[in-house]
Amino acid sequence: QVQLVESGGGLVQAGGSLRLSCAGSGNIFRIGDIGWYRQALGKKREVVANISRFGTTNYGASVKGRFTISRDNARNTAYLQLNSLKPEDTAVFYCKAVHDFNTNYWGQGTQVTVSS
Repeated sequence: QVQLVESGGGLVQAGGSLRLSCAGSGNIFRIGDIGWYRQALGKKREVVANISRFGTTNYGASVKGRFTISRDNARNTAYLQLNSLKPEDTAVFYCKAVHDFNTNYWGQGTQVTVSS
């Protein structure tokens, strides 16, 4: 069993920044890739960024170099730095961890709202 808890969301003006955290607990020893996803109201969930257990990163095209994913395995935590935020970034952001190569665990999400 793995538990993920996101934090760090909030309300920010366009151009502002936030840092999201995803803290893992439970049976985290075989966690592999960690991804950040977002889901805007009425839209499907989309991948924002992914990081492997070795630190290899990938980003969705929509973030245009504005976001940075990282992880601190010693703290069992992944991060997503959000810079130059735009109103269209408004969404619930979720983290996902792949456990033991066959099970996905999701956090409860944290709301990011960007005002114009």
